[in-house]
Amino acid sequence: MYKNIKYFAVLAFLLLACHLSVLAQTQKSDKRLSAVFSYSSFYQSGTGPYIETYVSFDAWNLVFVPSDGKFQASVEMIITAERNDTIAVVKKYDLKSPKIDSPDRDHFNFIDMQRFALPRGIYNLTISLRDKNSSDSPTVVREQVALYYDSKRPALSSVQLMANVKPTATPNILSRGGYDMEPYVNDFLPEQVSQLNFYCELYNIDRELRDPNVYVVSFIEMQETGSVLEYTQTTRRMDRDSIIPIFGSIDITQLASGNYNLVVEIRNKSNDMLLFKRLPFFRSNPSASASGNQTPVEFTFASKLTNEAELNDYVEALYPLANELERRTIYSLIKAPGLEAKQKFLYNFWLRRDPLDPESLWNDYRKRIEYVNANFAWINTKGYQTDRGRVYLQYGPPDYVRDEKNFVSSRGMGSGVSIIRDSDPSKQVVGLDDQARSGIGQIFYLPYQLWRYNTLPGDDANRCFLFWDQFRSNQYQLLHSNAKGEVRDMYWERRLSQGQLPENAQGEVGDQFNRGH
Repeated sequence: MYKNIKYFAVLAFLLLACHLSVLAQTQKSDKRLSAVFSYSSFYQSGTGPYIETYVSFDAWNLVFVPSDGKFQASVEMIITAERNDTIAVVKKYDLKSPKIDSPDRDHFNFIDMQRFALPRGIYNLTISLRDKNSSDSPTVVREQVALYYDSKRPALSSVQLMANVKPTATPNILSRGGYDMEPYVNDFLPEQVSQLNFYCELYNIDRELRDPNVYVVSFIEMQETGSVLEYTQTTRRMDRDSIIPIFGSIDITQLASGNYNLVVEIRNKSNDMLLFKRLPFFRSNPSASASGNQTPVEFTFASKLTNEAELNDYVEALYPLANELERRTIYSLIKAPGLEAKQKFLYNFWLRRDPLDPESLWNDYRKRIEYVNANFAWINTKGYQTDRGRVYLQYGPPDYVRDEKNFVSSRGMGSGVSIIRDSDPSKQVVGLDDQARSGIGQIFYLPYQLWRYNTLPGDDANRCFLFWDQFRSNQYQLLHSNAKGEVRDMYWERRLSQGQLPENAQGEVGDQFNRGH
């Protein structure tokens, strides 16, 4: 199964379901809550498939409180796996950070790892994180996981990067095959990392392979071209067995900055490929030679961006257009110093979208960034980090905007509030309820903006976004949209009307949304 990674950060647009998808916004002072989530799947004879989840926390993003003369942070963790509307696994627990002498010494990472068995099938995996010492809302990410292992067919597990491997002294959750394997919960490999360590497992190859040996080939290839870096390739002959653990290590000291794939192949003695897995990662290594495997950026528009703080903003603002791998790379890049790696990423980002004229695409997008920063910025929040900024960057300027600061329904509750009789709010609304007929006055709405797009790529016509200023602070958040993959709230108008509308009621702003104006 393909390994998936999610990032949590204070970017307002990071809650988008990306694949992994998506991520939530939390802010403490001027810091950004960030954690890296990934999972891997394996198979165990007798019990079947199982999943491992990994979450790596930046301690400096958590609130530390006194505990036994020291300071400690606490995170409420909820992990669920659901299949066909039935919850197969639920884990709820409080994760405690290591204790520290002072809350000023919180610059370290710590990892949580969980393991649980699941039958074959497709699951919706949900993870919720909440800082128990903060008033911030939980961060929630959902991902679909497919488990196809069985007891008869050959299969290759997820490929998991490893931070540290050592012999097991006392068995624990990190123990596997006599070794403690600490996962590397990231696909960003900075210059300080000189070895790429990985682990995976091969199952049931003895059922189909008659040769006494199987051959494991591992190497690194360039993601953009598929070119194999020959010096990274190794081939090992292993005895055929029902379960074969595979551990590898590749020297990446000379691996230049760029996007790569770690590839693991299973072959027979005739060199026929039987199984394979690819694991994408990004390498930041400015000091390495660009000997043919690094896209040069000299004399390009990216090389002119020499202010790293400004470049950080530009790279971060690419998130709404980025694919999943690019999003993970963006998150890693902006957390580490390195001007050249960011220039290279920015240039290659637009080169992949227009090999003939990437600079024109960049200039058009740069104008969008400048617009959202000038019009949507809020206290300690840049325009591209807001919901309106994210939507504007992702879809461009809307075709229509309705901006209401103090809208009052002119018809009032007694003159036409429709009540949805069916539990499905998408079905036709009919009639008036008894309360509506009695006429209890006008409806006062919180400030809102209605954006309409006549067309969106891959979507139906007339898609709308409703942003609201919940606290009248000029901080607009996305409340509801009918566009694919966007936030939907069936009770959005009740919230916007401060509870004045009954549940399943549609008022005048609901009519505006449906009309698109």
